[in-house]
Amino acid sequence: MTAWATCSGYEAEEVHGVSVDLSSVIIAVAGVAGTLGGALLTQRGSERAKRLEIELVRDHEEVRENRSLRRTCYVELNRDARQFTTALNRHLHVMRERGVEEADSDALEEAKNAHRDRYSEAQMVAPEEVLRRASVVNQALNKVYGQVKRLERGAPEPGETMETAAQAQYEVWEMLRAMRTAMRHDLGVSHED
Repeated sequence: MTAWATCSGYEAEEVHGVSVDLSSVIIAVAGVAGTLGGALLTQRGSERAKRLEIELVRDHEEVRENRSLRRTCYVELNRDARQFTTALNRHLHVMRERGVEEADSDALEEAKNAHRDRYSEAQMVAPEEVLRRASVVNQALNKVYGQVKRLERGAPEPGETMETAAQAQYEVWEMLRAMRTAMRHDLGVSHED
């Protein structure tokens, strides 16, 4: 009998001719449990790390998809706002040079409608700074459009002339530059233009 077994009050038993010390059994069971528990903990840790990795990949993909969506929206909004501005300029020239025909009015309406659609899309995906700049452009374009249509009908408001409408249309270009700069900044393309 071992000193520990004697001191601890445990006695070794003999099983099938082999002396079995209870402390040895406890140590063996603890060793097996530790080995199995370690494997289980390692597996759980590995699964947790894999879940975190998958979550990080998903988050990264979501950021990329959102940026791609904004980039597409910005390209289309910038293009359509510029085309609406150009269509207003063209329409003013037509009004000075000759009478407005149905095709001229249709071209202006088409540009206006395309811009309206892009601006509506931007309202859903653009951050506040870009949306603020886009709103300024949208309001200015609609104001010029209203002036042009009133002049076309021969019913301008006080102070509205072809020259004031042309000047208001020209001023939209600076607003477009500010909007484009905000878009580029949001996409991380450039901090200045």
